[in-house]
Order: sequence, then C-alpha cells, then structure tokens
Amino acid sequence: MADSPDQSSIRDPQSDAAVLYRIASLAASAGDAKSAQGGILAAIIAAFPADSGSLSLLSADSGNLEICVEQGLPPNLGDFALRPGRGVTGWVALHGKPLLVTDVAAEPRYISARQGVRCEMAAPLMVAGLIIGVVNLDADRVGAFDEAALARLRRFATEAGIVLHRLWQFERLRTNSTQLTTLVELGHALVAQLASEELLSTLTQSGRALFNARLCLLHDYDSTRRELRLHASSAADDLSAADLTLPQQAVPAGQSLLTAVIRSGKSTEFQNIDGPGYNEAADLPRDRTLCSALAAPLILEGAPAGVLSVFHGKPHRFSDDEKRLFTALASFATVALQNARLYARVFQSEEMLRKNETLTTLGLLAAEIAHEIRNPLTVIKLLHGPLGADFATDDPRRRDLQVITEKIEQLEAIVARVLSFGRAPTALHSRWALAEILDDTLVLLRAKLAQAGVQLNYTAPARSLLVDGNKGQLQQVVLNLALNSLQAMPHGGELSVHCSEEGKSRGRVVQLDLTDTGTGIPEAIRPRIFESFLSGRADGTGLGLAIAQRIVKDHHGELSVRHTGPRGTTMRVTLPLLTG
Repeated sequence: MADSPDQSSIRDPQSDAAVLYRIASLAASAGDAKSAQGGILAAIIAAFPADSGSLSLLSADSGNLEICVEQGLPPNLGDFALRPGRGVTGWVALHGKPLLVTDVAAEPRYISARQGVRCEMAAPLMVAGLIIGVVNLDADRVGAFDEAALARLRRFATEAGIVLHRLWQFERLRTNSTQLTTLVELGHALVAQLASEELLSTLTQSGRALFNARLCLLHDYDSTRRELRLHASSAADDLSAADLTLPQQAVPAGQSLLTAVIRSGKSTEFQNIDGPGYNEAADLPRDRTLCSALAAPLILEGAPAGVLSVFHGKPHRFSDDEKRLFTALASFATVALQNARLYARVFQSEEMLRKNETLTTLGLLAAEIAHEIRNPLTVIKLLHGPLGADFATDDPRRRDLQVITEKIEQLEAIVARVLSFGRAPTALHSRWALAEILDDTLVLLRAKLAQAGVQLNYTAPARSLLVDGNKGQLQQVVLNLALNSLQAMPHGGELSVHCSEEGKSRGRVVQLDLTDTGTGIPEAIRPRIFESFLSGRADGTGLGLAIAQRIVKDHHGELSVRHTGPRGTTMRVTLPLLTG
C-alpha cells in the first residue's frame, strides 16, 4: 500500500504546484513519452491516499483503452484493455469528463481489476480537446476520494496530457530526422554500389529499419506473364532464427495478394493477414505471426515493375505520414530496380550506361520530404516561442522551454542540410578533390574494364589538388574518355590514368592524361574529333567528345589530343586548380 500523505499537505496549493512542476519537468528530463508515463503516474499517486493506479492510453491500432503503466495492480493482469464506454475508465475515455465513485459496490459501471478496491476516481488526458487517455486511482476505503480530490486529479491529468503530447511531438520529429538521414544515406548507397543484388539488399534493409518492421520484401512483376517473383528480402533476427519460409517460385496474379497493389497503382494497407481470409494468397510469407502489412507498387516508365512491402508482427494501422514516407521509399526502390536492370545491360550496351541519369532524382525526393517536415516544424516553433512569457524569470520551466527551443533549432538544421543535398546539379558547383572525382568514376567503370579485358594503371593524385566544378559533369568527361579508350581496345590492353601539376601564367593547373594502347584515332577525322555527330564507329553517336569538350570549357579548362597513333592515344584534360 502506498504511503498516504497527510490530508493538510494534500490540499496545500504549494504541494499541488510541486506535483505539477514534477509532471511538467518530465517534458525535458524524460528520454521519451514511454519513460515519462511512469514518472507521471508516480507523481500523481503520491499526492493522494491511493492504493493503486494506472495510466491508460487510447490505441490508434485497436481503438481500445490499454494500460501503459500501473502501480499496485496484480502482475497477472495481462493485456487489460477496455472499449471506450466500458467501466469507469472507459466511461471517462468516451465522455471526456472526470468521474468519482465513492463506493464501487453501488456503481454498475465498475469493472474490477483488483480485489479490495472500494473507491475509484478517473480523469481524462486531453490535448486540444482530443482524448488521448485516462488516469485512474483506486483506494481500499469507501469515500477515500472526494470532489476536491477529483478536481485536483483533473488538473494533474491536464498537465500530464500536455507533457505526453509534447514528448510525442519531439519523438515524431526525431523519427522524421532519422528517416531523412536514412533516406540520404540510402541515396548515397545507391550511387556508390554497383552490383544489383547489393542495391536491392541495402534497400530492403533500410525499409525494415525505417518502419521498425519485422520483414521487408521486394517483388519483381512480369507484366507479360502476369506473375510476381521475390527478388530481395530483409527479416528481423527472430524470423531469421525461426527459418522463415518465403515463397521463391513465381506466383500467378490470380493467387497473389500483392497484385492488388499493382492493379490499384497506390499504396495499400492490409490488416489481419494472419486470418483465414488470406490463406489463399500464395505470395505471403509462411509465418502467421505477421499481422499487418503495407505495400506500394513500383512504377517504372509508366508500367508496373514490382511491389515493395513491409510487415509488422502485431496489429498496426499505418499513419498518413508513414504512407507518404513509404511511397518515397518505393520511389527509391523503383530507382534501385531500374539501376539493377541498367547495370545488367552494361555488358551489352554502352549507351545504357551513358544515359543512366535517374539517380539525380534521389536528392529531389529527399528535398520534397524535408520540405513537408519543415512546414509543421515552423508551426511548432511559432506556437512554442511565446510560451516562455507565461513563466516567471526564476521559474525552472523557463529553462525547460529554452532546452526545447534548442532541440527544435537542431531539427531545423538537419532539414536544411537535407534540402541542400536535394538541390539541382547546377547548384552543386563547388570545391572538389580531383582524387575523389576520379575514385568514384573508376568504380563505375570496373565492370566494363573487366569485361573488356583491360588492365587499369592508376595512381590517385594528392588530395590537395582541388578544382572548382560540378562533380557529376566532370565524372561524365572522364567516363566518356575512358569508354572511348575501351572501344579502341576490342581485344584488351591497358588504360593509364595519370595526373601532373603545372604552373602557367594564369595560375596553377592540373593535367589529367588518359592513355590507352588501342588502335588510335583514324587520321581522316583527327582534325574534327570534337565536332558533334562525328564518330569513327558505326554505332557511335558522335556526341561524347563534343559534350566532354563543352563541359571542360565551362570549367575554364581545355580538352586536347596529346598523342594518337597505331599504338595508342593520350587524351589530356587541363583544369585550373584552386589555391588554399
């Protein structure tokens, strides 16, 4: 039985103020809303002659009132939940009004959760007129609580609702910032990784982490055969340990649950997939501990290309924010799936590699999500700012508000960085180490070099060689020159990449030489190799060198033929170096 404070101290306004401050301080001191719930209940129970109590919240998934934290109740209570309207607590949740029952024996609405209870009172947790939960106190003596005690409980519950709502807001902002960071990292991974299986594996792992799901699947869709086939997956440790069975064979559209997503063309939520109504779905995992799922179609060039889905192990209703985020992730998956197909064709078609610019949309996706987050964040900041005026200068809560303001500003900085990442390529003209540009470009070429039987001789330049330019455009120059060299060595050879520094009248420059052991440039077209639509190959477009020269000139540099002949060609790119 909890210690019963003296009745005079219970009704002391200063004592009430201490309880209110203890509850309010949890907004800054508690790590999250869940840990604050125990502190809130402990502070309230200590202010009354209560023998037990609970804090219950309305579940967004089930709609029931579920006990989140309790004190003095039986340990075998289990998942005790009430529908709004049932019992004293349910009545308060339904009507949003506090209720006092001085003698539970005379109250027909009373539902017992513990033997020995004789008196009960409950007050709603409300925010902006919305009921989010109920605080309930029990006593083993008839008449232990009176109307004055009920009024005090209502004041404490109001403050508790504000604190929980504020912590939920910050948890949501922290989650959003984490999700944005994950999206940015995923974008970098999609740019850096070449192997298609690595791309899709990274994406399903990120999808499972973003939604705290037990399983994430990516299916390919064959529109000709109208069937789905599992391509990549990521499962939680408990599912992996249980040897989760995933259908590997192609599933006809008529036996597939996920085909409904392709038909609708929209993200679709599935509830109770462990029930009998889903037994005929051949594409579902053979694990009936999975309860809820969210799936989105992957639309590539206007046609369905696959389905991305996440699964939860308990009933879960996906919010609108989660659905929007999942749609963005599906866009990433579409990009990854497209890149997987393009990389599969790189051994057959150079043109596909040159035209692959889809990854530039990743930054725009991240920027769009960041923009949507910045608007509510601005509103929170504007509404939160004037709150400090309500507290005296020496009030500790004023310092709490300062801490909260600092955290809002940190979140604003994160959003600003993501928006900067998502700017168009023309805005990315900045300082780059030449070594970084070359390293990343040669990674893209490694598969082509291996297929062509060409050995690469490359020594990375010093990191101090800095140029001012657009990284993607400079990579395109090196990529075009290297692919031309590979075309000149159909039976294999060597490609050397060498950098040297030189001082000129207008300042220091770096000279990047690409030397191959190919057949050289045909003599008939040597004087005009930088003209558009001029090519020495039947399958060439004649645009590669013309575009490369224009890009180099835009960077105040020069592209030239250093040497060419039957034993090979050397192309030189000269760029001005930055000082300092």
